[in-house]
Amino acid sequence: MGSSGSEDTDRRYLAALGRLGIVGLVLLVAAGAVWFTSRASTPAASPTTTEIPALEVPAVDVQPGASAPVDATVSNEPAKPQQPQPRPGNLLQLWADRAAQVTGIPARALVAYGNAELELRATQPGCRLSWATLAGIGRIESNHGQYGGAILQSNGYPSRPIVGVPLDGTPGVRAIPDTDHGRFDGDPNYDRAVGPMQFIPSTWLKWGGGYDPQQIDAAALAAAKYLCAGGRDMASAQGWWSGVLSYNNSVDYGRKVYGLADSYAKAAQVVRVS
Repeated sequence: MGSSGSEDTDRRYLAALGRLGIVGLVLLVAAGAVWFTSRASTPAASPTTTEIPALEVPAVDVQPGASAPVDATVSNEPAKPQQPQPRPGNLLQLWADRAAQVTGIPARALVAYGNAELELRATQPGCRLSWATLAGIGRIESNHGQYGGAILQSNGYPSRPIVGVPLDGTPGVRAIPDTDHGRFDGDPNYDRAVGPMQFIPSTWLKWGGGYDPQQIDAAALAAAKYLCAGGRDMASAQGWWSGVLSYNNSVDYGRKVYGLADSYAKAAQVVRVS
């Protein structure tokens, strides 16, 4: 790229330091917030609302498995499985600020989606997960942490806990008896989906590392790991559809995520940071 060996070394060091710094902050914030979940994320603290983000999103006319959305990356460079492109924290924030202007996604949510992409491209480079797919899921699940009028705060938490309806087997709802003794969802009888990426407690316990599902950095990273499970290539048509339908086994859901991810990726193509 025209840089000297020492400059390349410095860039790699700063990039790695920045990524590790973000991950460290995520874990510190999440680990310190267990009391918040246990005390605040009760059903009463997050009442059911008719503002369901998914209802506002149109499903695009695409055949499942036929194609994948545009493969955008935080670095805006072609996906290279053997060469992940982490960015220092200040550059990730700069990218998020600029991408927010063209996508309408809160910059704080973009930091979480972008950091999750960078982490997975470094640890599971063959997955080639794009931040745009995480953003599509985040839009449908909670409007990027803003469900029911919540505000996504600078610490990555919504201003009030995001807790879904009880999974009690009523018409249209799967029955899932309580698995977490109310630890994450405040419900000792049935599980409820929780947080910006709407994890069921039992699934969160496997993929969330024990941290707080309400914290968007932790939630986005857990979602990324879930999508990349089993060696999926999320940049391929088959891999992308397999991953998204494993998140929610609904073709209509997949088509909505596809449309969002594709539009976000195309809009952010004009964003450049260095």
